[in-house]
Amino acid sequence: MTKGIDFSRLKFNSDGLIPVIAQNADTGDVLMLAWMNLEALEQSVNLGEAVYFSRSRNELWHKGSTSGNVQKITEFGIDCDADALLIKVIPAGPACHNGTDSCFDTERVSV
Repeated sequence: MTKGIDFSRLKFNSDGLIPVIAQNADTGDVLMLAWMNLEALEQSVNLGEAVYFSRSRNELWHKGSTSGNVQKITEFGIDCDADALLIKVIPAGPACHNGTDSCFDTERVSV
């Protein structure tokens, strides 16, 4: 149990990963969808900053370690099935590698 959340009940997929939604703690905007393995989750808790698992590079990825656009975590949440995480963050810059605040800033269609 860490900071009031029992992470032991999390259900990682067959690759040992869990999807993580990063949300701006101040605005409520969804910033990105990423993945964590247990090591990334532990480092995120210990650092207080988002550490993800890059599926394309097959390695841990401390968000902002090279760009400076770190994401300071203010809150962790587990969904009702314990198979997804929500982290509320204070971003130090753009979340997307394209330079936009959100990875969802490009194409949107009203229905």
